[in-house]
Amino acid sequence: MSSNAQSERRSAALRKEARAAWIMSSPALVLLTLFLGIPILLTFVLSFTNIRLVSPTPPKFVGLNNFVRAFAHDPSFLRSLANTVFFATIVVPCQSALALALAVLVNAKVKGVTVFRTMIFMPVVTSMVVVSILWSFFYEENGLFNSVLNTVTGGAWTAIAWLNNPGTAMPAIILLSIWQAVGLHMIIWLSGLQGIDPALYEAADLDGANGWQRFRYVTWPGLHSTMVFILVTITIAALGLFVQVDVMTSGGPQDATSTLVYHAVRKGYREQDMGYGSAISLIFFVSVLVISLIQRRLTREKN
Repeated sequence: MSSNAQSERRSAALRKEARAAWIMSSPALVLLTLFLGIPILLTFVLSFTNIRLVSPTPPKFVGLNNFVRAFAHDPSFLRSLANTVFFATIVVPCQSALALALAVLVNAKVKGVTVFRTMIFMPVVTSMVVVSILWSFFYEENGLFNSVLNTVTGGAWTAIAWLNNPGTAMPAIILLSIWQAVGLHMIIWLSGLQGIDPALYEAADLDGANGWQRFRYVTWPGLHSTMVFILVTITIAALGLFVQVDVMTSGGPQDATSTLVYHAVRKGYREQDMGYGSAISLIFFVSVLVISLIQRRLTREKN
């Protein structure tokens, strides 16, 4: 058989594989277009208009007015932006570090460790709405946390309504969020730990490395890819904080827990200002994209 015939058969086989790949991926592509591509495009278009959900006035193109309004004329937006940054700044390092510590602990091959893994992971499979409602009861003046603190301090603790105080509402949501999601990232860290070659630890032991040196020179370098994935996913989830705020505080008190996503929903749907809500959503989308790219660049492996 000539080389030209072989080349044609190879090209025909590749085209057949490509068609099969497109056919099999088409359902996912259609869903992504309907529920991701089109909404993003609509958000971009609507953010430059003054469209409202229910209004007899036809929408008009207003240029950058919505963005100027956000940064120059909307204190609630600026407060929401600051709250979002504060939440992510606390949650990302604390949650990732706690998840890593738990992963190292449950990675030990001891009897009953599977039970502890299950207990830590259990909150992840529980609905965030259910968890938020349950913890709302814990945070009441006569709730669990005040009762425990009162017992520990021998009655000296003064009960407070954690979610009704501007100084404690956001820390209360931060505590809940870390507790609920730490199990998921513990499992991801655990998978990375179990992917490290045991021979590297044996070599470190032969060199006389102690526990910290084993972690620094063997464990941590072996977890680089896992670390990048966890940092990006936790950051995106933290910046998208919404459910806890919507269920527990409705952005209050005094906008102390309002976030970018919550403010966008509040303006776009509850106040029916879709143009302005879309502008806030676009700001959020660009912010998350830029932060993720910066994280990826800072954490990339050096050759």
